[in-house]
Amino acid sequence: MGLLSSILTLPLAPVRGVIWLGQIIQDEVERQQNDPATMRRELEEIDEAAAAGQLSEEERAQAQQAVLDRMMRPSGGTAPPDGKG
Repeated sequence: MGLLSSILTLPLAPVRGVIWLGQIIQDEVERQQNDPATMRRELEEIDEAAAAGQLSEEERAQAQQAVLDRMMRPSGGTAPPDGKG
């Protein structure tokens, strides 16, 4: 049965390859986004933009909260920590 199912599903191999590649890319993007050095750099950039007057205090607080929320998200998850979305 294994040989027969392999032959019958052979036309789907390119689709499975594209799905696998998409998963690999998604994993790498999440790894880079959740890297502590990246998050620290983003927080520093937010502070620099606020100091230069490019961001209001409210915008600064929102941007910092977005980075902190991402930091607190359980690893591997894409939903916000409060379960909404």
